[in-house]
Amino acid sequence: MHQYNFSNNILKLKVKKSPFAVRIVMFFLAFAFCVFPIAGTTVGVLTGGGLHFGYFIGIGLFSLMGFYLLRLSLWNTYGEETIEILENKIIYEANYGWFKDAKKEFAITNPNYSFKAVGYEEDNEGVLIIFFDESEMESVVKMPASALEELIWILQPVNNEVLGN
Repeated sequence: MHQYNFSNNILKLKVKKSPFAVRIVMFFLAFAFCVFPIAGTTVGVLTGGGLHFGYFIGIGLFSLMGFYLLRLSLWNTYGEETIEILENKIIYEANYGWFKDAKKEFAITNPNYSFKAVGYEEDNEGVLIIFFDESEMESVVKMPASALEELIWILQPVNNEVLGN
């Protein structure tokens, strides 16, 4: 299974799913962080404890942590980066499955592709890096080094065709 798909100048990098048990725990914690504070507040009010300002702080903090865990869980389940390589710009978008991040545009003139090793050395994994105009864009999807070398080999000729070199 390839973690990337390149067609019509659109590169899609797919995240390798984390183990099922890990995803179940993360989704449960995300759910629990949002629901349990609301349930605790409801029980506190119904038992005569009154409605305190601290309940709202607790609900707010735990809801933020729950949203972060939900986002992390979705990324590890459905995560995908879309990089559209156009003549004078690159458009980047992170897709979490249930929602997407805002698109980011980078003006380019002469992009170069490389990769950087990440994680443990024995894993032999890295991330794609696109260098352009004294700046760079780094992917967050970890892929095997052999797949990255193959992808860079595919992207270099496309870069020359798109830019008319």
